[in-house]
Amino acid sequence: MASTTTEADFAAWMGSIQGRVEETLKRCLPGPQHAPARLHEAMRYATLEGGKRVRPLLTFAAGELAGAEPGRLGIAAAAVELIHAYSLVHDDMPCMDDDVLRRGKPTVHVEYDEATALLVGDALQTLAFQLLAEQGGDAARQLEMVRTLASASGSRGMAGGQAIDLESTGKALSQTELEFMHVRKTGALIGAAVKLGALCTGPCPAALEQYARRIGLAFQVVDDVLDAEASTATLGKTAGKDSRQGKATYVQAMGASDARAFAEELRRQAHAALEGFGERALRLRQLADFIVLRKF
Repeated sequence: MASTTTEADFAAWMGSIQGRVEETLKRCLPGPQHAPARLHEAMRYATLEGGKRVRPLLTFAAGELAGAEPGRLGIAAAAVELIHAYSLVHDDMPCMDDDVLRRGKPTVHVEYDEATALLVGDALQTLAFQLLAEQGGDAARQLEMVRTLASASGSRGMAGGQAIDLESTGKALSQTELEFMHVRKTGALIGAAVKLGALCTGPCPAALEQYARRIGLAFQVVDDVLDAEASTATLGKTAGKDSRQGKATYVQAMGASDARAFAEELRRQAHAALEGFGERALRLRQLADFIVLRKF
């Protein structure tokens, strides 16, 4: 009974944060009543009503551990989600992964057109930094938040990881090479999500950064397994695409069983990094479990 109660409590917390982030995004994204209407409509299409909001959940969990004010957390979480949404729009374009389905609906370049999709990604990215710049508060901390998100998004973070991914298509990478790529492509923004939550009130503890590195990598390992084993209907995106496109994955490098075991070890390490925080880290531990044990 206790386990069921804990699971229900976590589900309720997730739903509450997801709803808060959705409302913040609705408020911050320009509406189609503002010119250019089609671009603003497409930005909202790409961002709203979809996804698990894992990165905003991590921002809130880290911020709650640090005692941050919910309003500041909402802006930081929205900024992270805008960067994530922009990356998905660009990744799905024909010049990248050329996908037609995302979050259970047509990708932006399919629903609109390629030029609009390119501009949507550009505009979502710049809006993320605008939100951080406008939130006020301690100037030095605010600057560090902008720097953190920019670093995680750029050539030494997410964009660089995507470049390595494209260069590696058709090649068999070792586990070490995969980790080098995915610490950037997936892990950097997840790490920024955690760090931004802590930065809403003060410096980010090293233990939280260790947690974020483990869970960011685990997220990608599980993603690779699900791409190989789950259905398109379950994932909300095209299943089996990585294999068909010759992408380097953990399933390819290790096999599905060993990849799952590796994700479980990363989950254990993530929990270990949080030991010093006690019950304050409950949501972060639950999110580590959710990320590794998820089915979609």
